[in-house]
Amino acid sequence: MGQLKFLLMYLLVLPHFAGLLIGGWGLFLGPLAMVLLLCLGEALAGEDHEVPEPGAAWRWNAMLYLALPLVAMIALLALWLMAPGDLLGIGATVQGLTGWDAVSGKADNTLLGLVAAMLGSGLLIAALGTIVGHELIHRPWGSLGHSIGRWLLAFSWDSNFAIEHVYGHHRFLGSPQDPATAPRGRSVYSHIWRSTLGGYQSAWRIEAKRLATRRQAVLSWHNRFLRGALLSLLLSTAALWLAGWGGFITFTLVALIAKAYLEIVNYMEHYGLVRDPRTQVQPHHSWNSNNAFSSWATFNLTRHSHHHATGALPFWRLQPMPDTPMMPAGYMTTLLLTLVPPLWYRIMAPRLDHWDQHFASEHERQLLTQGINS
Repeated sequence: MGQLKFLLMYLLVLPHFAGLLIGGWGLFLGPLAMVLLLCLGEALAGEDHEVPEPGAAWRWNAMLYLALPLVAMIALLALWLMAPGDLLGIGATVQGLTGWDAVSGKADNTLLGLVAAMLGSGLLIAALGTIVGHELIHRPWGSLGHSIGRWLLAFSWDSNFAIEHVYGHHRFLGSPQDPATAPRGRSVYSHIWRSTLGGYQSAWRIEAKRLATRRQAVLSWHNRFLRGALLSLLLSTAALWLAGWGGFITFTLVALIAKAYLEIVNYMEHYGLVRDPRTQVQPHHSWNSNNAFSSWATFNLTRHSHHHATGALPFWRLQPMPDTPMMPAGYMTTLLLTLVPPLWYRIMAPRLDHWDQHFASEHERQLLTQGINS
């Protein structure tokens, strides 16, 4: 299936869009379709070890760049849903094309339905904005791809992920200096806020150090942290201008939900693993997955072991590496498992024991004994 299989997540946008425009019970359609179809697909599709033929790079890049208008539309429909009346005439356009009175459908919305819609919007922005943004920020600074990646991350107030992830996380993976690596026994709920705050602090320190080396002022246009925050501020201001304070609050909530999903994925990918800081990052310092459905839906983010071994490699060239530590299930299923900490700890305990015995170096086992990651 080559390139086409990676369009899976784009297809899952459709039930979400339809549900928001239907209103009422339809608000549950998008999130339920995403979760159920992904979990079912992960259970049935088996593994994918294929490395596609590279082909023309522009085709792969065009598929990634498509995420930006779709993420913008996800955010815009969330604003339309929460705003009174018919924002930008979206409902009238839908009625003209399909005959469905989308504006009247909003009258049937319930609080629970609106919560589901926000969770679904955040999940999609994480799946498209954050995952594709993660892929693109590994491109050279100033390139078209990198700029699009930063804009995608701005929808979750996280453009500075481009600083912390590339120059912090990839360097300090598996050590206490990496806020994205969760030590053993930490719950996902604690990790979300710890990694979020720690990531922002790390990005600021990295950028301040870079500016000091160049003898440039921290409070200046040269500061990439501040420029990243400005991108999100521009989007938030646009939401305020389009839909008032309700729009601003909606955009902020969806952004925070998307950011939380990112931190859950960080939690899954590195939970409990430790690395000797004197050594380079190796494939066994990340939890990997070759689940076919997950790989297709996440642009091979599942091949995380190879990604950390060679961070600049584009997703279509990542190897499956079946001999690396493996997650207990596909990404969506594993994400759900993390939400029940006692179950998560019980499932991961034998995997961590296996990692300690078969992957950890002697010094890494000593670090674990000293409580560095426990």
